[in-house]
Amino acid sequence: MSTPKYNRVVLKLSGEALSGTMGYGIEPGVIQSIATQVKEIVEMDVEVAVVVGGGNIWRGIAGSDMGMDRATADYMGMLATVMNSLALQDSLENIGIQTRVQTSIEMRQVAEPYIRRKAIRHLEKKRVVIFAAGTGNPYFSTDTTAALRAAEIEAEVILMAKNNVDGVYSADPKMDESATKYNKLSYLEVLKEGLGVMDSTASSLCMDNDIPLIVFSIMEEGNIKRVIEGENIGTVVRGK
Repeated sequence: MSTPKYNRVVLKLSGEALSGTMGYGIEPGVIQSIATQVKEIVEMDVEVAVVVGGGNIWRGIAGSDMGMDRATADYMGMLATVMNSLALQDSLENIGIQTRVQTSIEMRQVAEPYIRRKAIRHLEKKRVVIFAAGTGNPYFSTDTTAALRAAEIEAEVILMAKNNVDGVYSADPKMDESATKYNKLSYLEVLKEGLGVMDSTASSLCMDNDIPLIVFSIMEEGNIKRVIEGENIGTVVRGK
């Protein structure tokens, strides 16, 4: 078995990644594939925390654009992330991986409340911890949640898994054939160029806490393991 480059990671999944080709909801084959890939790195003794978005069910900003109160729309989005987290937990436990969901908004009947020290203890016991309900506050994205939780649990890297792109490009590669892929970037370059890798709050938090970010495609089987092994796929964002 190969030696992992990282021992504790935060895997950031967009809600859209779970919808696969359907574009909405959860595609069973996709979530099973993600669970299998997570199992591969857990079996390498990597401590894995996961942050899942909710865009496949509800996006707070979309609700706000329709005239809904922004805070209300964002809380609905947080609940969507809980639904995705429970689905991922079920897929992981069906293949023998112990998993805990911790939510920023208390709902004890379905998940544990987020407690930093308890989350770290779960990780030390090689349980996958899924952080749901964002930060628990409106106006903050799940990207910011990933950056915040990574800092709190002292993760070595954030793995940003995408379903429609294999790294960071100078423009949308689907819209601009001349778009070029970056192998390495700094957070300052991301912010200056407005590349949209993460929102500015998340990027600043990662930069201030020196947390590297790797952006890669989740759609190719085994990619999470390749990243953990240090293979040069996707785009690495780090430092200033």
